[in-house]
Amino acid sequence: MTALARSLRVLSLTALAVSLSACISLFPKSDPAQLYRFDGVTKAADAAAPAPTARFGVVRAGGSFVQAASSDRILTVDGGKVAYVAESRWVSPAVTLFNEALTRAFDSSNGAARLMSRGEVGKADYFLRVDVTKFEADYDHGLKAAPQVAVGLRVTLVRADRTLAGSTLIEAKVRASDNRVSSIVRAFDQAVGEALADLIGWTNQTGSAPV
Repeated sequence: MTALARSLRVLSLTALAVSLSACISLFPKSDPAQLYRFDGVTKAADAAAPAPTARFGVVRAGGSFVQAASSDRILTVDGGKVAYVAESRWVSPAVTLFNEALTRAFDSSNGAARLMSRGEVGKADYFLRVDVTKFEADYDHGLKAAPQVAVGLRVTLVRADRTLAGSTLIEAKVRASDNRVSSIVRAFDQAVGEALADLIGWTNQTGSAPV
């Protein structure tokens, strides 16, 4: 084989290797993650009650979301160990889905509190801060048993004059029907709905109380 032929063979093999590497990057071997969401549909106690004669405006005033659970990964806890559900993710970061669910819950409520946009700050009667302190599936009975989903909130309501109207802790716990991702997601959905129903009920009551 001549030197030219050897050089052409090396170049051909190099080009083939580059081509194969490009194909591998375009078609990874790993399966795509399954995407899930929670809507947190509330079943508020005021749903069948008549609309209140006096309503008040509330504006979200910041808040935090437990960092380990704020992304699109589904957080699980086993004693002192934490992990994420493999090959399964929320369709959007959990903090985004929660904020959307909170807005829908207020919009569908028939209570006194009306959630306002940030552009209406000057018209607000109250400022509402919601900190999500817990958002996890707890394997409290072992890794083979169905976990319990826990959603914890710390809620603070402040009047427009910056005086404190009240604060409370809310926690909703729902046991998944079995140890499958779809069942765990349904438990998250139900726990979020229960926590938001409690939040709205508390906000309606606290904001309507005489000063």
